[in-house]
Amino acid sequence: MQTAMSYVSGTSAVPLIGETIGQHFDRTVARWPERPALIDRGQGVRWTWREFAAEVNAFAAGLLALGLQPGERIGIWSLNRWEWTVTQFATAKAGLVLVNINPAYRLSELEYALNKVGCRALVTATAFKTSDYAGMLLSLAPELASCAPGALRAAALPSLEIVVQIGGDSLPGAYRFAEIAGLADASHHAALAALAPQLQFDDPINIQFTSGTTGQPKGATLTHHNILNNGFFTAETMHLTEQDRLCIPVPLYHCFGMVMGNLGCLTHGAAMVYPGESFDPATTLQAVAEEKCTALYGVPTMFIAELDHPEFAGFDPSSLRTGIMAGSPCPIEVMRRAMDLMHLTDITIAYGMTETSPVSFQTTLDDPVERRVATVGRIHPHLESKIVDGEGRIVPAGTPGELCTRGYSVMLGYWGDAERTAQAVDAAGWMHTGDLATIDAQGYGAIVGRIKDLVIRGGENIYPREVEEYLYRHPAIADVQVFGVADAKFGEELAAWVKLREGAVLTEEAVREFCRGQIAHYKIPRYVRFVNEFPMTVTGKMQKFLMRKAMEDSLLG
Repeated sequence: MQTAMSYVSGTSAVPLIGETIGQHFDRTVARWPERPALIDRGQGVRWTWREFAAEVNAFAAGLLALGLQPGERIGIWSLNRWEWTVTQFATAKAGLVLVNINPAYRLSELEYALNKVGCRALVTATAFKTSDYAGMLLSLAPELASCAPGALRAAALPSLEIVVQIGGDSLPGAYRFAEIAGLADASHHAALAALAPQLQFDDPINIQFTSGTTGQPKGATLTHHNILNNGFFTAETMHLTEQDRLCIPVPLYHCFGMVMGNLGCLTHGAAMVYPGESFDPATTLQAVAEEKCTALYGVPTMFIAELDHPEFAGFDPSSLRTGIMAGSPCPIEVMRRAMDLMHLTDITIAYGMTETSPVSFQTTLDDPVERRVATVGRIHPHLESKIVDGEGRIVPAGTPGELCTRGYSVMLGYWGDAERTAQAVDAAGWMHTGDLATIDAQGYGAIVGRIKDLVIRGGENIYPREVEEYLYRHPAIADVQVFGVADAKFGEELAAWVKLREGAVLTEEAVREFCRGQIAHYKIPRYVRFVNEFPMTVTGKMQKFLMRKAMEDSLLG
């Protein structure tokens, strides 16, 4: 009898969608014009699909009035607001490539992202809590203080000409978001309509940055076809319909929010519900209760924060039915509590990566709870997956190896980086995930580790090399090794072992202070230890597993 091998392919009687996002958007609006489309509780916006379409089409025509051409890049640097989603769909209709910029990014990261992909335009938030987005942009491009809107010529940002400001007017050289629609006349609306049949579903439409092991983030380039279909099949697995209301507290700049959330709702006519600009457990629970949400998304730490909230019993989550817990491994106790206490009897687990749009495995509503927790489910429709050994050969079922994915969801590549694209996607079209996984004889996948020393802190991926590269800039630091240590709240926290230059003096807090405002807050090491040497192999390879063990032992001690 032949041994079952670690290869699966997702069959389906449901075909892939052969349309652009704009074409599908118009189809949804025509089908459910008076159903609720977008509820932004923080901004007091409640739109039907017809009302939402009017906003999207007006903004898209305004983008054409600014002179933006299909294929050009437009960045968005904002938290969860209705303007983010209007921009998402308007850029798709205008054929522009939306570049998602993490709101936690600071100066060096923002500068790199805008310049790497050559953003001609940027839609930016003004401020949120302690983040002064307008101030940061002004420090990078002081020319914004004196130029006319649309005429930016910044030394540090040579591609950027147009800045659109959300929720403020503190940048003299920027347009206000509300102004853009008014720039368009009948000719621009006609041009928008004429553009629709010209755009192709294989055109790039979205760039999402993923941290790179060699220092700088990589811009995963995704098409209409990639993300529209992935949003559809993710929502289809949860049995979403136009009667559903999906609570989206996860960030829109991630695939979790904009693809699994926004595009999942678009393809099924469900309502997008934003509890607030950023995650807050009480605000999320209140949104679920008051909007009668039927579905809820989150990483495990979000569900833990909701379940453990002191006022949890005061909220009524009985309208909930389904949702997705993803982003990092889901503890079985958390899963059971979510099912029992939050009425999420049909909650699913999903696995994927930005480069695969993102979901490739997902549990189904009839999978037993043990399968939903111990595995990441089975392969999605129209996708293939295999587990390979170090030589690239498929291994027997149940044997750990590297997980590879192939199919419609695989990105076009990393923007402007053919070398790293070739490293990630092989000649046969397989995306090499870097994750160690198994696929059992029944086709269920399980993630068992990581080939790269990726750290996942509360659902955020951190590549230590990127943080190391930044810390190397400090004049007192001779060498540094960054790695993850176990943490009860976030799953992992970041630790840095620092070797100082001869005669240099530095404190733990000074290391963290050096990072503030320059790299995202979640990349700043929580633990800093000063060492004279690092554990290494005889060939000079750093042994981070020994550093991790020593650090965890000292934290426990």
